Amino acid sequence: MSDTIYVERTDPEERQTKRQPPPEVSGWGADLVPDDRPAFPKERTPPRIGDVPPPELQPVTVEVLHSTERPGLTPVFGTTCPPSGVSGSIRRAAFHYSENDVRHWLMLLFADRVNVVEGILDDLAHGHVPDILGEMGIRAEWRYNRAGFVRKALIASAAIGLLVYMARRRGSTPLDDR
Repeated sequence: MSDTIYVERTDPEERQTKRQPPPEVSGWGADLVPDDRPAFPKERTPPRIGDVPPPELQPVTVEVLHSTERPGLTPVFGTTCPPSGVSGSIRRAAFHYSENDVRHWLMLLFADRVNVVEGILDDLAHGHVPDILGEMGIRAEWRYNRAGFVRKALIASAAIGLLVYMARRRGSTPLDDR
């Protein structure tokens, strides 16, 4: 297996002048003339970088989790939902892994689910009973997709029935009859 890297050494402008549009293709090479391009004045090869000052760094007022691939925080980041509770601990643990590690993402997904349960428990602790079925869209599902609602209800009922059957069957073992 060869690790040779081929680099094209022709000048892009020289290459454009050598190309001739095939007569059978209407509109071929319409953007070859730079003056006809809509973004031509801004277009440069290499792109214009210039002396652009870095953005002002946002002050850190809450705990912000960041990737292990970066040495520090990005200049701008979200602060509306800092990590807290059990889900925050799971998120902190997830950020010990690289972003290309599946454990990182699975732990973040699990932390989201734990955060939902924490939110429900927090609502109950403050005397607010959450409308879980309404928030899941049950009324809208019944109103606009009744067949899908019935199918989902039948599947859920069958799954619960199977779990109850397996639990009762497991509870009555031959050793209990003695």
